[in-house]
Formats: sequence, structure tokens, C-alpha cells
Amino acid sequence: MMALKEKIEALKRERNAVILAHYYTEGDVQDVADFVGDSLALSQKAATTDADVILFAGVHFMGETAKILSPQKKVLMPDMAAGCSLADSCRAEDFAAFIAAHPGHTVISYVNTTAEVKALTDIVCTSSNAVQIVESLPKDEPIIFGPDRNLGNYIKNITGRENMLIWDGACHVHEEFSLEKILELKKEYPQAKVLTHPECKRPIILVSDYVGSTAGLLKYATEDTSTDTYIVVTEPGVLHQMKKAAPGKTFIPAPPMDSTCGCNNCSFMKLVTLRKMADALERMEPEIVIPEVVRAKAEKSIRRMLDISKKLGLI
Repeated sequence: MMALKEKIEALKRERNAVILAHYYTEGDVQDVADFVGDSLALSQKAATTDADVILFAGVHFMGETAKILSPQKKVLMPDMAAGCSLADSCRAEDFAAFIAAHPGHTVISYVNTTAEVKALTDIVCTSSNAVQIVESLPKDEPIIFGPDRNLGNYIKNITGRENMLIWDGACHVHEEFSLEKILELKKEYPQAKVLTHPECKRPIILVSDYVGSTAGLLKYATEDTSTDTYIVVTEPGVLHQMKKAAPGKTFIPAPPMDSTCGCNNCSFMKLVTLRKMADALERMEPEIVIPEVVRAKAEKSIRRMLDISKKLGLI
């Protein structure tokens, strides 16, 4: 492993590359990255660097987002098979037909979508700003929200937007958490707070002490002083950063409904390895390529989100 890390570091310097790693990748992958975080924040950060190459240790749509914001840079993925069940649940041709069947709606899409879906979208959002993006629109404005039904219903419940149509998609990780097992953990650790990602089902949201994006969960767990024990209801890769940021606290990964290991890993994220990262930098492939007409349209939907966020003081 040390030899691989040294090889990655040497190739990074040789290629003038920046390495991004999502919170859900393995700890050793996160440790060789220049930046660790949520997908859009990483892509924005990479766009501000003078790197010629971006190696994105994450899943496919994340590499696409980096390419959308940095078209002049070469974007590499360790494994093109690292997809996303949520992005895959919303094919562009199906989403286009849904939009066409409901004219007059403003289309808001979660960042966990393909470049083609972003190109069909008016405004992209993240889990940390989705509520504010929706609330920035007039109360009577019809909205199509996709692709995550759980996040969409979470937003709808908070904002009271009854004129919001929600695409029926979901993340396989956040769909599979067990409410029963979380409640059992809560009995075992009565002092624990339940920290939950809004891609989870509503019954789990209702028993949570805090609901937020992955970065939000990390920030809360680091800054909260009311307890030192947390049940974390999202992909357990983020526990690596939580333990580094707050080594004196206890973080318990919430289990899925059917599990022998007690954790709920994203099988796609776990395809990313140090070996594949080194190989990608050595071969300079596989590379993310997006047709310019698609990339430009997708960028507009992201830029509109950033403009709204700036006006609201979110960034």
C-alpha cells in the first residue's frame, strides 16, 4: 500500500494532477486525495486549481460534474464501472418524456444525475441547498424534482410545495437502512444522536436528531457538544473523516435491513482502489468525455444554482 501511495504521489506531480475523493470511498483512498468532500464542492474546488488533470475517486456522475465545470482539464476516473443507482434510476430519455408530459414546470434536479439529465434541467441542487433552492421560487410555481423521491418528499414536507412533481428514483444505500435496527441501536446507546442523510425514507427522518448532507453530518458531529456518540445513517465511508475530526467520539454506522456485516456500503464507491487510481494516472485513462452541446447546457443549470446560492448568502 505504501508503494502504491508513493507511485500515486509521483504520478500526480508528473501529470500536474489534482486528486479528489468523495466521503464514501475507502479511507486509504481518501488519505491520498488533495481534497475530500461532497461531489459538487470537490468539482468547484478542482476548477479553481491550476491542475491539468483531475483524478476523481468517486462515481461516474461526479467525474462528469468535474468535466462540466472544468472543460479544459482532463478528467480521469479510476473505474468507469463505478456508477450510481440514483443516477441510473433516471435515464435522460425517460426524464425528457416526463418533462414533456408536464409542460410549464421548472425542473430542479439533484446533482446526483448524469450530464444528460442536468442538460434537461433548469436548476441543479445539492442536499445541502435543495430546500433553499425550492423556496427561492414563487410559492405557486409548478416544479418537477428529480430523481430522488426521498429527498423530494423531504423538501416537499418542509416547504409545503404541493405543486411539486417528484421523479420516482432512489439511492440503493439510503433506501436500505433499517428503522427497526436503528431503534434497537438507540436502545443500546440511549445517549446517541441519530444523524441522517435526507435521501433516507421518511420514517427514519422522523426519528433523527439531525438531517443533512454528508458534509453537514460531518460538521454537526464535529461541533456538537451534547453527546459523544452518534448513529450515522448514510454510507459509512464518511466515518473515516468523522473519526479523524473528532477522535474522542463514537460513531456507529447504521445497518441495512439485510446485513451480516452490520454496515451499508455503496458497492460502486468501493470499486475505487489505490491500484486503479495509480493505473489511471499512469495510462491517463479512462477519461470522462461529454459532448460540448450537452456540457454547456448542463453547466447552465449548475451556474443558475450557484447564482441563487450567492444571492441567498449560502456561498
